[in-house]
Order: sequence, then C-alpha cells, then structure tokens
Amino acid sequence: MSTAIRILQGNFGRVALLDMDKPLITHAHHHCHILFKFGGADAFFTVRDRLQPLTDKTVVLINAWESHAYTHHLNDAPPTVILALYIECGWLAGIHRRLTVSSHPQFFPRACVELSPRTRRLAESLAWEMLDAGGIPQERLEQQLFDLVIAVVDPYSEWRNAQRLTRPAWASPRDPRIRRAIELLGTRVGDGVDMDELAESSGLSRSHFFALFRRCTHVTPGVYANVLRMEAAIDGLTRNGDSIAALSSRLGFSAQGHFTRFFRQHLGITPSDYRGKVDVFRHERDSLII
Repeated sequence: MSTAIRILQGNFGRVALLDMDKPLITHAHHHCHILFKFGGADAFFTVRDRLQPLTDKTVVLINAWESHAYTHHLNDAPPTVILALYIECGWLAGIHRRLTVSSHPQFFPRACVELSPRTRRLAESLAWEMLDAGGIPQERLEQQLFDLVIAVVDPYSEWRNAQRLTRPAWASPRDPRIRRAIELLGTRVGDGVDMDELAESSGLSRSHFFALFRRCTHVTPGVYANVLRMEAAIDGLTRNGDSIAALSSRLGFSAQGHFTRFFRQHLGITPSDYRGKVDVFRHERDSLII
C-alpha cells in the first residue's frame, strides 16, 4: 500500500515524500505540480494523453488545473519514492512578480524534461532533509523550495515570456454561466452536486455545459469538484482536531470508508496517514520577496 514518508505544508503549498506502489485516478490540482523520483522503480504519469516517464534523469511537470494520473507501470514493480511539489502559484508570484504566469495552463510547454545534475542535487538535498527526524526552519525550507522550483522553471517554462502568456481563462472564466457553476460548486463541497442539475441551472444542455466548462477551466466539472473536495479534506485534516469520521460526514461521504477510498485514489495515501505525517508551517511573515 502506498504511504507517506513526510509531508510539509504551508503558504508555499505542499511538499510530499511518498512511497508509491499503486496508481492514482485522473485528477488535477490548482498548484504548479513538479514531480521527482527519489528512489525505487521508474514510473509513469499520464499527462496530455501520453505516458511521461519519471526516472533518475527526468522530471514531470504538470500545469495548474491540468488533468493527470499516476501509473505504477507494473503490478509487481517495486515501490517508487516520489518527491512531489504542489506549489501555490500565489506564493511564487509574491516572491517574483513575473511568476504570476505560473498559474497559466501553458506555463510548462512540455510535461517531461531532462533533469540537470544541479536540479537533481537540489531535489535530493530537500528529500534527505525531509527524511531527517528533526524540523526544518521555515525560512530555510522556503528558500530550498524556491531554489528548486527556479532550477526547473528557468530552462523549461515560459515564466520570462509574460507577453505570450496572457491571464489564464480558468482563473476567471469569461462566461458568466461557468462562473456561476464554479461558485455553486464552491458552496456545495460537502453536499454533492448533480451534474445534470448544474447544467440546467446554467441554462445549458449537459453536453454543451461540459464542453463549455472544459474550455473555460481545462478540466471536467467532476474533476473540478473533486479538487475542491480534496482541498477541503486536507484543510480539515490539518486545521482542527475533528475525527476523520466527522470530517468524512461533513464532506458528504455516506461512510468513512468511502472517504478513505476517495482520498487514496487522489493522493495515494489514507487521510489518517496524511494527518500523521504532515508538518504544518503557519504563515507568519512575507519572505524571499525579490
């Protein structure tokens, strides 16, 4: 079973060291998502309808709100230890104004690129620190994260080409019907939303609604709703002491087992494993602004 080794969470987003031996369903994140292999077997992520290899020599790059899935290629393959960065685009933009474009759906033109020796060393240094039982000072962690992200995005992203990257449509969908649908999804995270009802409330047929939603957000309504549910679950696991059963009920799951299965399908680990392995860095001040 896939397990978490350690998770760090803060205003920068999340950094997770995961021991993975099971696939994940198609999902998305609102983060700038960067994946390194730290140990074990080579693996694959399905991004843009192609298998993208995660090896000692490659890094997988996934844009904000880009659908993807983890594929543990062979059932009997050894586990893969993955260093997964889920970086808040707003945190990057707060450090360097040009990194506002990190939220653009074409920020990473390629989903899999060659890993430079320097970037490999930076990723390994962060992973080894995460394996250390001691704490990592917040300022040091944020500096390590920023250095690692920049080592990746500088040669392999469009962050210096702001004129080509206009403001992403998903951030503020121009179609008011999709904006209303997104607002409704946000207010009913724990209630569940019938997609036919959502389409009807938007004044669209189901097929037209799905096509327009995907054109505006780059994901299906179902994937978008699951992103909101997962983020609400993670927030609940780290911000209060509610039992997992209570959190499961609040998020609209009929049984705790259904919540656990949903969480594991999206992140690979159980809610209790997440809560037990996460270290939360509370935002105290602005730092690293350049």
